[in-house]
Amino acid sequence: MPLKTHRYTNGEVTVFWKPEICTHSAICFKGLPQVFDPRRTPWIEMDKASTEQIIEQVKKCPSGALSYFMNEEKI
Repeated sequence: MPLKTHRYTNGEVTVFWKPEICTHSAICFKGLPQVFDPRRTPWIEMDKASTEQIIEQVKKCPSGALSYFMNEEKI
């Protein structure tokens, strides 16, 4: 059975969250609380930090529940 995946984007990057594999370590929240806040809905607000900051925080996810994809520019 495929894992449920949520997508959040700021136009430059898309962040994927797979809640079934999330260990709720809160590293994302502790590192970038303006973007990752589980008390909010939606809990990821991509416009609250730069693309670079978001990518660096996603890379720190210990479970792999968070990942990212760089969107292609449209010409």
